[in-house]
Amino acid sequence: MWQQAEMLFRTLAAALALTAAPATLAAQSLTLGEMKAVDKVVAEGLATTGTPSAQIAIVRDGKVVLVKAYGKQSDATPARTDAPYQIASISKQFTAAALLLLEDDGRLSMDDTVAKYLPGISGGDRITIRQLLSHTAGLQDYWPQDYSFEAMETPTSPEAIVDRWGKKPLDFAPGTQWQYSNTGYVVAGMIAEKAAGEPLMAFLDRRIFKPLGITAYDQDKAIGGRFPVGYHRNALGPVRAAPPPADGWLFAAGELSMSAADLAKWDVARLNRSLLPADDWAAQEKPVLLADGSTTNYGLGVSLGKRAGQPYVEHSGEAVGFLSENIVFPEQKAAIVVLTNADFGDAFVAIAGGIAKVVLPAGADAIEADKTRAARAMYDSLRNGTLDRKLLTANASYYFTPQVLADYRSSLSALGEPTGFELAGAKRLRGGFVQRRYTVTYPKQKLSIGTFAEPDGAQRYEQFLVSPAN
Repeated sequence: MWQQAEMLFRTLAAALALTAAPATLAAQSLTLGEMKAVDKVVAEGLATTGTPSAQIAIVRDGKVVLVKAYGKQSDATPARTDAPYQIASISKQFTAAALLLLEDDGRLSMDDTVAKYLPGISGGDRITIRQLLSHTAGLQDYWPQDYSFEAMETPTSPEAIVDRWGKKPLDFAPGTQWQYSNTGYVVAGMIAEKAAGEPLMAFLDRRIFKPLGITAYDQDKAIGGRFPVGYHRNALGPVRAAPPPADGWLFAAGELSMSAADLAKWDVARLNRSLLPADDWAAQEKPVLLADGSTTNYGLGVSLGKRAGQPYVEHSGEAVGFLSENIVFPEQKAAIVVLTNADFGDAFVAIAGGIAKVVLPAGADAIEADKTRAARAMYDSLRNGTLDRKLLTANASYYFTPQVLADYRSSLSALGEPTGFELAGAKRLRGGFVQRRYTVTYPKQKLSIGTFAEPDGAQRYEQFLVSPAN
């Protein structure tokens, strides 16, 4: 159950070339204007589709800067930021990470064949673990539908899934095509358990979740009580609670439930190349090539692409009653998580795309986005009286006398929190420095900032002057 989610995300990616619960983290890197814009994006996404609730998390500059919940996670319960939503196929990157760690431990190789660990699987003597994780193995997908079929009313097991679907004739020769296959991930999870000598969830908890402070659940157990309820809708009919499938139908293909905040911790680890060895992250994010040399735009458990020229690492997820989106922008040190409790509509991708437009302006490249954030930080330090002179050249430090600093602090702090801070026009070279202008917006006033900065990337300012603007 990933095809609908992926199709909606691809549509959004092409287009990109309520009452909220209190935030649990201080959104210091989001302006008031950005916060309001994010709230509007989420509210509109939920309202236009009838989606009951959403959790979001935003990572900027490698740090979680916002976690927020909107709407109701059940008919009687407001959405909470700590509630674990079913993330479905986003789980695949954790399965892939487990196998990469087992390779590091010397217990297997990505190029080992399936037959080395599991007998009787079609093509097992030719299919490699890498091909399982990249959807190039040729095993028929056991759940391509965007609904639960009759058999899912009865509990199952990984072995039963493999016996029914993993022993059918291959859809294509291994390595020659790309075709999404949950079956391949069930096989991969079984190999992981055999190599690890323990259940996959136990291995993930010990090696990934506990070290990162993530609370993760098997989604079969994340039902009832305080857990979010999944919802379904038939065409434009009423929104109804969706009966969950019986136990065992997702396993390594998508069995995890966690909060947006916890998933964001994993994204931060990806951005910072922590927890896993750096070469494991790189292996997961390297597009797998087909036999003819063409790219799949898929690594090991993640999709790969570009937005406004900037690479992203992404996966969506779909379970009965839930849709989710997780997208990481490595070069911009940013990530967006959106979890919803509805398996209909496009709220999850519309919200993710809308947030991306707010926090990652399409008109600014990664370097300029970083420079703008640095300028905003300098402006905040001046209005708060916390200037770090190491960020100034000798000339600029000379300019900012105690009297100048006092005037800046008293006049700017009186204006309150800005509602906007953005680059105004293109950068220019002047006097050996890079010249940029910024516009600061307040409810009743605008300011202009003229800066000169060193071109060597040190970001020391030769000039940082604030003045009134029209």
